[in-house]
Amino acid sequence: MQRIENLTFPSERALYGSRDLWLDRCVFEGEEDGESALKESKDIRLTGCTMKLRYPFWHDVNIRLENCEMTETCRAPVWYTKNAEFADCTLHGVKTLRECESVRIERSDIVSPEFGWRCADVSMADSSIEGEYMFFQSRGLNLDRIRQKGKYSFQYVENAEIRDSVLDTKDAFWHTKNVTVRNTVIRGEYLGWYSEGLTLIGCTVIGTQPLCYCRNLTLIDCRTEQADLAFEYSEVRADIHGEVLSVKNPYRGSITADGYGEIILTDNAVYPHECEIRTRKNS
Repeated sequence: MQRIENLTFPSERALYGSRDLWLDRCVFEGEEDGESALKESKDIRLTGCTMKLRYPFWHDVNIRLENCEMTETCRAPVWYTKNAEFADCTLHGVKTLRECESVRIERSDIVSPEFGWRCADVSMADSSIEGEYMFFQSRGLNLDRIRQKGKYSFQYVENAEIRDSVLDTKDAFWHTKNVTVRNTVIRGEYLGWYSEGLTLIGCTVIGTQPLCYCRNLTLIDCRTEQADLAFEYSEVRADIHGEVLSVKNPYRGSITADGYGEIILTDNAVYPHECEIRTRKNS
């Protein structure tokens, strides 16, 4: 692998189509304002580099970035790329990942609206991420110990697992399929509407009108806070510790909680009231 150290690359397609390259403490910036520095490259390693120019990694294969920074001006940096790894990085470019496959991220700080659209096989651990519409239409996600902030996250996601995380979001998990969330705090309004096969295990759900219009919804050993008008028109099996602020017109299944502030079953409901609502008997 050829090693290049301490150089600045300002021009367009500066390293286009490179192979077996190690860039160490290099900077991508300059008056030329060049784009697509490493487009169509393969087997590329970067350590301690700073990326300030647009579209550096498009159509690449096998890239690894360690202790690197992508600034806000590094827009749409990683698109159509396969086998990408990021460790201890700062990723602040808008639309950082799109239509990528096999991505690994660890111990990184991400600020990126529209992060991770239409990607497949993405794992992330011990990282923070901020931005709207995170992981839109992606599949095969595996996230551990994530601190997330931003509205409209995980919409249309399929086949995902999230563990031991804190999600500060709104309209999260809409239209998802086969998503499991474990031991996670989920804070935000209108959680999980229109989802199919959403499973929450040991989670705390905070916010208004959660989990409506769901199919095959499961809650195991969960808690709710400020959860009013919950489960409207949902097919649900829920085991909830503590009180639910209010439940409205659940469709099918069963809900068990320690108590309910209010149970609302209206005469004009679209679906029949076939859900059993139980109060746990304290021994």
